[in-house]
Amino acid sequence: MQSHTRKAGSLKANQFKESVIREMTRLAAQHKAINLAQGLPDFPCPLELKEAAIKAILDDINQYAITWGDKVLREAIAEKTKRCVGLDVDAEKHITVTCGATEAMVAAMLALVDPDEEVIVFEPFYENYGPDAILSGARPKYVKLNPPNWDFDENELKEAFNDKTRAIIINTPHNPTGKVFNRDELNHIAALCQKHGVLAITDEIYEHILYDGAQHIAMATLPGMEDLTVTINSLSKTYSATGWRVGWAIAHDDLTLPIRKVHDFLTVGAPAPLQRAAAQAINLKEKFYLELHDEYEERRRVMLNILDEAGIPYFRPQGAYYTFCDVSKFGFKDDLAITKHLVKEIGVAVVPGSSFFRRSEEGNNFIRFCFSRQMDTLMAARERLVKLKG
Repeated sequence: MQSHTRKAGSLKANQFKESVIREMTRLAAQHKAINLAQGLPDFPCPLELKEAAIKAILDDINQYAITWGDKVLREAIAEKTKRCVGLDVDAEKHITVTCGATEAMVAAMLALVDPDEEVIVFEPFYENYGPDAILSGARPKYVKLNPPNWDFDENELKEAFNDKTRAIIINTPHNPTGKVFNRDELNHIAALCQKHGVLAITDEIYEHILYDGAQHIAMATLPGMEDLTVTINSLSKTYSATGWRVGWAIAHDDLTLPIRKVHDFLTVGAPAPLQRAAAQAINLKEKFYLELHDEYEERRRVMLNILDEAGIPYFRPQGAYYTFCDVSKFGFKDDLAITKHLVKEIGVAVVPGSSFFRRSEEGNNFIRFCFSRQMDTLMAARERLVKLKG
């Protein structure tokens, strides 16, 4: 019998690794460590959401919703988008509801980017963006965000644009650094997009989690960008419902049609009862967002105080719920070594910085803490982290 060598994975799959962030959650459980790694709240989502989900199930909203999203939810998203960022959105033509922002991003890439085209990604980056570009057959092209303010060099960005550039991914507020792109930066990006006919695919899931007067500016609201922007958002972060997997993409008709086609064959649709319940979340009153801001302001204050006590230098976040830290002073070989020490010996799980960079050595000095946690969780982490200073 002739022997054949079986190929284990595709060329695409072999170009990236499993999620380091999700792996750290598994390690936290294995070592009974406090999980300050994965970006999931450990406190309940609003009671109104849970009650709305139960009602939707009892009302027998348990079959497929319209493929591109429950009409009630799409109308709620359109109304909130107008109210919060001033953008007019047609619920029938411009919105695709997806299985979380994760699917919205990869659906947009698969739908709008051709093989051998280029996608610009700011570095450090949320770990999904590079693999999303690779899965769509494109080549990611990285442009550095430079500490301490995590700004980009205008000339470097300008040189990244060429006749093969199809899209640029913008994440604001930014994971992992907490940077919030300002209007001048977004205008600079917008001018390049319009000059080269490049799409802006924006991940805006932390839009309501802001500090120190930082303002979230939606790229699609800038002059000339409404038809060139795919705005991605989700229920997960603002409403503390990461497990519901309800997200959406907002785009011009010409972009929405291909996104909807790809979405249909990726997942068919997000969970129908949770979509209906999500409309309840999106319709929450202004009081909810004010309380959200105050609660995260306090969590950030506590997290930064803990890092000060433990002697861990950090970059002060303007938005999102992470703190990016420079741990070079501790003398470990690299970020993986200190991460392993923290989870096994200290009992706190964090994310190694190398998972946010194309070349792992560029992240060797960094780790990321997540502070979307109950105060009891943060204070328990404090008791362990102060051992680093000793």
